[in-house]
Amino acid sequence: MSNASSKPVSHSSENDSPEHFQPGDSPLQPLDSPFLARAGIQLFIKRDDLIHPDFGGNKWRKLKYNLVEARRHKHNTLLTFGGAWSNHIHATAAAGRHFGFNTIGLIRGEETDTPSPTLRTAADNGMQLHFLDRQRYRQKNQPDFLRALTKQYHNPYILPEGGSNSLALQGCAEIVDEIETRGQAFDIICSASGTGATLAGLITRLKSGQRAIGFSALKGGDFLNDEVRRFLREGSGQTNTKQTTIGQPDWSIETRFHFGGYARASDQLLDFIRRFHRQYGIMLDVVYTGKMFYGLWQMIKAGEFPRGSRIIVLHSGGLQGNAGFDL
Repeated sequence: MSNASSKPVSHSSENDSPEHFQPGDSPLQPLDSPFLARAGIQLFIKRDDLIHPDFGGNKWRKLKYNLVEARRHKHNTLLTFGGAWSNHIHATAAAGRHFGFNTIGLIRGEETDTPSPTLRTAADNGMQLHFLDRQRYRQKNQPDFLRALTKQYHNPYILPEGGSNSLALQGCAEIVDEIETRGQAFDIICSASGTGATLAGLITRLKSGQRAIGFSALKGGDFLNDEVRRFLREGSGQTNTKQTTIGQPDWSIETRFHFGGYARASDQLLDFIRRFHRQYGIMLDVVYTGKMFYGLWQMIKAGEFPRGSRIIVLHSGGLQGNAGFDL
């Protein structure tokens, strides 16, 4: 494994501890257009991308209670996993620097002479980068491998890939709490999906008559159905893999709009993102939110939602991932 150069982290004050951190506002922004009006759709964007410039979006939601837990158990180092364009790697490095944690990233694939902008920024924020071949990387959830990492790196707090665990669900569930606090009723809530944890967190707060849709950013995203069910079981303390979620909330994974797979794009997708930005003044990212909004627009055009539907769409940030594209 190789090591990237890094800077020492800053140390957080009491007011900058995860428990006391006050993120930026995440407003509900109505989106008005003739297109939506013709379809009879009311649409609001939950602007989680505005929470923090370096660790906003759903990545802060997932990190929040994990950072609290790491601090409570007196860990001074965070260790996690991701690819060369991982929003989670980017956010963990930035949050670690902000709150005074050392950070270690185990990166899928071989080290190159020209690291991605994501990895360069992570190293600038103090993260030590170590590269694992794909065979070793696939061991990231195996108990023996995790125990070896705990010993090798002197008892770090280990975050799973994407930051996705039961504590992440708690943070993501607060998105719906905030929407309800603002008094905004909705029928459908949408999020981009890479691991399924954000969607699972939203599902835990659904009420009767509400529906959640996850838009897979990965090719072959049907596996996310099982992942969401697993997160829901673990979040509710269920261990029987045959048990269903309490109350049978209405949710689904949309797999038609992956554009070839994770971090893959096409001229069609890039053109949509540019036009969306020109029309609404909101930039989307190529990896997640661009695909989600493109897919949602296609579904609205096809009349897949009843007239009068009230839709909330989560903008989960991740704009750093656009650095490798012509946007």
